[in-house]
Amino acid sequence: MPARPELTRPADAAIAAAMSRTLTALAALLQVLGDGEHTLNLVAERTDDTFVRAQADLSISTAPLRLAVLDEDDYCALRTLLVFALEGSTVRSAVLIATTATESHPRACGWTVRNGWLHPMDTAELQQAVIPCPGVPAVRREVYDAPVLPRITDTDEEGPRG
Repeated sequence: MPARPELTRPADAAIAAAMSRTLTALAALLQVLGDGEHTLNLVAERTDDTFVRAQADLSISTAPLRLAVLDEDDYCALRTLLVFALEGSTVRSAVLIATTATESHPRACGWTVRNGWLHPMDTAELQQAVIPCPGVPAVRREVYDAPVLPRITDTDEEGPRG
């Protein structure tokens, strides 16, 4: 049986730059999602051929401004996984899907990680990703085009994916 490749720890500067991009991406994401109850799911394929998943449930309101996180540990895990996905040296690919609770059907949009940032996912691919497995009770989600998240670059960023 072949051994899995080992993960190489990224440089501190690359992690710091990815953390900055993660905070910017999450702020932009929360803004475009707007008011409502949202679930964020992030799945990443690591370079050692394993898959890692994180999920966080959020409630956003703009009048008054409020962000409620259902479970702080879940949100921290999602944020950490996003840092490594955006940094890129230990993650081969990653997808972030946001599901918003709505009255008739939940709505979903998604982004893929490319070149250190979140890019809107093709809706046909997203539709395939959110179809419930046969025999599993699940609600169908209506998919829509994910908004482009503005990328604010930091001139001090370093790293292979910065």
